[in-house]
Amino acid sequence: MAHNDTEFLVQKIRTQYTEKEHTQLDALKALDAKVKRPANAFAYTFGSLAAIIMGSGMSLVMTDLANQLGLGDMTVPGIAIGAVGLLMAIINYPIYKSILGARRKKYAKQIIELSDSMTST
Repeated sequence: MAHNDTEFLVQKIRTQYTEKEHTQLDALKALDAKVKRPANAFAYTFGSLAAIIMGSGMSLVMTDLANQLGLGDMTVPGIAIGAVGLLMAIINYPIYKSILGARRKKYAKQIIELSDSMTST
């Protein structure tokens, strides 16, 4: 192994055991994550729920699962359940954007001040 490769590996291992210095960039990244995390969590959760509901409606319409369970013909209720899931999936993005917009508005001043202090130095 070449000397440069050995030195690189030693340095890489060493950095894993040294304390990191907290910088303004780390604070800016944390603040940005604080803005985006609730909107992302909502969108993933609500979108997954919408997909499950829509898929449940589709399976009631497209399979004979309802007949096997003794529920009779579930075509119309299956379409209604699927439509509710589809509507949820459609409104997921506008709700996500509104949550993100509100959080950006709330934290904009802090982020701008921090980024201005980083770029002016």
